[in-house]
Amino acid sequence: MQVHTRDQEFLDAARGEAAAGLAEGGIPIGCVIVHDGRIIGRGHNRRVQQGSVIRHGEMDAFEHAGRQPAAVYRQCTLYTTLSPCAMCSGAIVLYGIPRVVIGEHRSFLGEEDWLRGRGVELVVMDDPACIELMARFMREQPALWHEDIGEP
Repeated sequence: MQVHTRDQEFLDAARGEAAAGLAEGGIPIGCVIVHDGRIIGRGHNRRVQQGSVIRHGEMDAFEHAGRQPAAVYRQCTLYTTLSPCAMCSGAIVLYGIPRVVIGEHRSFLGEEDWLRGRGVELVVMDDPACIELMARFMREQPALWHEDIGEP
């Protein structure tokens, strides 16, 4: 795990996306995709806002990054406030994202072992602001949280 100079800056941008999702009445998980030091896609969980089953933060960021040559995605870093679920991890591998920076994985431990097993470099920042954002949301909206992660 190697932290790069601008990792916190881009994680902060992802956390800004998470805050935007919360302000819209959604689930506070945000993501940005960075290529060559520039954000090419940003998004946040919009499942509630759009009545969507797939609009997680990472999927929203991919949608906003749009159609890119495979060579571009293979040079990107994806920043997400929360450990990626199976669906989002699949997209990361499908598009060849080589590096993922995760704000926290205390609230939810996604498919990190699976990603590592496919050669994806993971950096877990254990960011206090990401941890607090999710902890507060889980306390205040437990039913919505359980719905998002597929628990009864």
